[in-house]
Amino acid sequence: MSERIDAVFRQLAKDGRKGFIAYITAGDPTVERTVEDVLRLAAAGTDLVELGVPFSDPLADGRVNVESAGRALKGGATLARVLDGVRAVRRRSGVPIVLYSYLNPLLARGFEATVRRIAAAGVDGVLILDMAVEEAPSFAPAMRAAGVAPILLVTPTSTAARMKRIAAEAAGFVYCVSRTGVTGARKDLSTDAGDVLARMRRATRLPLALGFGISTPGQAAAAAAAADAVVVGSALVDRLHGAGGDAKARAAVFAWVARMARAAHGAGA
Repeated sequence: MSERIDAVFRQLAKDGRKGFIAYITAGDPTVERTVEDVLRLAAAGTDLVELGVPFSDPLADGRVNVESAGRALKGGATLARVLDGVRAVRRRSGVPIVLYSYLNPLLARGFEATVRRIAAAGVDGVLILDMAVEEAPSFAPAMRAAGVAPILLVTPTSTAARMKRIAAEAAGFVYCVSRTGVTGARKDLSTDAGDVLARMRRATRLPLALGFGISTPGQAAAAAAAADAVVVGSALVDRLHGAGGDAKARAAVFAWVARMARAAHGAGA
């Protein structure tokens, strides 16, 4: 499994800190801009980056991420071009990268061959949004063989039995969804978050990352108080789109990222 993911979480635990994970859609507006964004996210204190693979039918995503994927597809983003971007990042940074994808783009050219290409590009893990745990035995072994960590999701509605199965298939960390529904910024952290984390801790020793709906430093700190890492996606995607190519506006976005990262890191102190 990915040494980079494991090394980051070991160092965070050693330092008594929690992690900050940032999600952006690859190729929105261009793959070249995505490379720049990943490097600037790492410089702002992001511990791990999730890159969304643009897909035409992103069922787990809300408006912001759906529109972002649409812009990326319109601009010509493909999985192959996303991997070109990962290779460009790897020439300059060792920040762990997890692909956030649906099954279809991974199956289109053969799953095993695709995960080998993903690993060769420098990707550390893949989170497959529409892969149920019952399907994991059909896909996770090929990921493990390629050295790519299968990152699995748990939700507030997951039963104890399903959590145990997820723990058996997952590697790197487990992504805990804070609320039912789709991605998107929310005003308040879900009351379901603490319960899903507590129940999943009984099933695994893997780090637990909490995501869906986190959009302010206060929410990040509150989430990190219970989780091992927090994931911020839609709020960041929306800010980057709003900034466009304006240098000053983009600098403000990454200053906000730095505040979010400090909030998450400080919760472990």
